[in-house]
Amino acid sequence: MPTRELVSRDLHRLELGAECLDYVLVRRRGRRGVGLRVDATGLTVNAPSTMPLARIEALVRESERWILRKVAEWSARRVAPLEWVDGALLPFLGGTLALRLAAGGRSSVERFEDELRVRVRKGGETEVKRCVIRWYKRAALEHLGQRVADLSRAAGLAPPRLALSGALARWGSCNTRREVRLAWRLVKAPRELVDYVICHELAHLRQMNHSRAFWAEVERLCPDYRRLRDELFATDHLYRAF
Repeated sequence: MPTRELVSRDLHRLELGAECLDYVLVRRRGRRGVGLRVDATGLTVNAPSTMPLARIEALVRESERWILRKVAEWSARRVAPLEWVDGALLPFLGGTLALRLAAGGRSSVERFEDELRVRVRKGGETEVKRCVIRWYKRAALEHLGQRVADLSRAAGLAPPRLALSGALARWGSCNTRREVRLAWRLVKAPRELVDYVICHELAHLRQMNHSRAFWAEVERLCPDYRRLRDELFATDHLYRAF
């Protein structure tokens, strides 16, 4: 099957019901129909490169009720932005770390038991956030890398190449080159949810699809995957606060 070539990606606005809704229109050569996706980033419409905008938006309006319902669901899942102040609680592997701030001297981040001690020269919120995220990415690479190795061995697989992703709407992905990408924010979730996502991606090394055989492989690697999948869907917004 030929690859569908990206032609354009543009922001548009459409009236749906009593609301004005911004959406991203992605046009591709070779695409036949219109596809809709609503996630944490909003509405994305995938359409053929040659289809007139009026026709695209007419088709979008046919799914008005579904779109508005999904947008409302995602809005309800949003959490307030984190305040980068001393004592703020940061999610980490299902628990929390108390943010402890100090100013002056060389910038540093150190975890000590249930505290994340951050020292920055100027003490500004932007610098604190940058230092914390940098620490999270290091911690994610260490923890996720170890779990990928451990779970691969348990599954009888050679460990795949691992890379971190900054994705907000997708926790993991796997390709035919045996590369697994995991969102660094996943390290905020409980350990069993982390393991479920990894098992999901490892299952793709044997089944590069979402067939019955794929889900059977997921269940073999993670017998309680249905409960964990539902729990991740219900709580994943908590891990996107920063």
